[in-house]
Amino acid sequence: MKNLKLIFKKLCIVLPVFFLTYSCSDDESANEEVVFTETELKAVLETDDITGGVDIALYDLFSNQNSTGKSTNEECYSAVYSDTGYTATFNNCVLNGTASVNGTLTVTYDQQGEAGSFTASYVDFYVGETKINGSRSYVFSTNTDQSSITFEVTSDMMVEMEDGSIISDNGTKSTTITFEDTPTYSIDGTWTVVYEGNTYNVMVNSSLTSGIGCNYISSGDMNISKNGLSVNVDFGDGTCDDVATLTYPNGVEEEITLRD
Repeated sequence: MKNLKLIFKKLCIVLPVFFLTYSCSDDESANEEVVFTETELKAVLETDDITGGVDIALYDLFSNQNSTGKSTNEECYSAVYSDTGYTATFNNCVLNGTASVNGTLTVTYDQQGEAGSFTASYVDFYVGETKINGSRSYVFSTNTDQSSITFEVTSDMMVEMEDGSIISDNGTKSTTITFEDTPTYSIDGTWTVVYEGNTYNVMVNSSLTSGIGCNYISSGDMNISKNGLSVNVDFGDGTCDDVATLTYPNGVEEEITLRD
């Protein structure tokens, strides 16, 4: 369990970078009829970038659950447990390497579902100057020989950015961590984002995969549909680099560079 926690703590730093690296280095498109800007591409993955560190902390608190009425303190966050869940409080936590996390989350165990499942409710919860409302439901599972763990999250979130812009995020994403000589992680899922009047539907076709030590998605592909027009992003053959291929509906391909 200690090794698992160490890996999750590292993911708290790595996964936000993983999500943020998905953006074009150039906002110009090879197809004038379908334009995806850097700002839009970042918005598609913004919610997970913001909440990634909180997800890990909630898993940590869930793993250390105590008897009813007892409490747990882990650095800058704590929890008080009941029969039905726990209340988690964050006080100026820096979980993603930059923004301070503040607020209280109500976590409810799924009494009817799988072991290792719960829902966290966000009410005016802050990561830096970003305000979050909504819910995230979690299911954790391991394979029979415990060589991997899957972290599935279903979101219904509303995020208000510092500049006042609103991002809504609905859907399910799962992260699988495989424990090998060189641990890897992969992301699957489908979700919908609404941002500045546009709707973006995202579908992962082939798992977005990389080694924990790599800051870029190194393989896999996903489709992003903006108001019904779809483009494909292919992240390559497993090489840890900052290159991906964007394919437009007319078959035109554009090589893009992912930013740090």
